[in-house]
Amino acid sequence: MSNRQERANSEIQKCLIEIIQEKMNDPRLNKIISVTEVKVSPDFKFCKVKISVLDVKDIEQVTNILQRSEGYIKKELGKMLDMPYMPKLKFEVDKGAISTMRVEEILKNLNIPKEEENDGE
Repeated sequence: MSNRQERANSEIQKCLIEIIQEKMNDPRLNKIISVTEVKVSPDFKFCKVKISVLDVKDIEQVTNILQRSEGYIKKELGKMLDMPYMPKLKFEVDKGAISTMRVEEILKNLNIPKEEENDGE
């Protein structure tokens, strides 16, 4: 991946976080949303955006809302970034983040007895 693509990925990710958290007024997006990864194509026409949400059961709804709001998000990105044209955004679920949350939940539910401390006897 070129330096130009990496810089674009980083800038788009920063701007998307700001747009989603501060500029979108949809109450269904009132959850904690993370933009975990952004990958722009080499021709800068397409951009894959991976997101995760604190509550796993809401992630499909949030992804659909963001995809339907693509026009607004692209317009806001255009105001924030100096690019000849805005790439088409495709929002996807970050499966790695979901797996991590599931493992954490499983570990929380395990009843592992605490080890007793030995006093050196």
